[in-house]
Amino acid sequence: MVTIGQLLNSKGPQVWSVHTDTSVYDALRLMAEKGIGALVVMDDGAIVGLVSERDYARKVILEGRSSRDTAVADIMSTVVLHAVPGMLVSEGMALMTDKRVRHLPVLDDGRTIGIVSIGDLVKSVIEEQEHVISQLEHYISGEFA
Repeated sequence: MVTIGQLLNSKGPQVWSVHTDTSVYDALRLMAEKGIGALVVMDDGAIVGLVSERDYARKVILEGRSSRDTAVADIMSTVVLHAVPGMLVSEGMALMTDKRVRHLPVLDDGRTIGIVSIGDLVKSVIEEQEHVISQLEHYISGEFA
């Protein structure tokens, strides 16, 4: 089974973040530039929230707010679940599914070392299943030594 830490080693540890007073517009621009769907919101070096495209759609557009005049602090999710490097990918998927979230920051001793999305976890599971299938096919065909 693959762990979140192993996934981060292959994916990379890059974490993009914004401050609470960043405008939603600037946060969206950063997400678009980096091709990501969420940003960690930091204050004094600590995670205080997570802001996603979903937050924008539900808390800015649907409420008639302006993304240029709204601060990230006004729309961010303040309950931030997280993963740890030793957590299995399947455990991360179960947590995300149960709590209906799409992104998990990864913390190691209280320090943010990465972030994973549900897409990252699904991709990892598919790759692992393809590997197992390939091994079984080789075993059945007698090619496995």
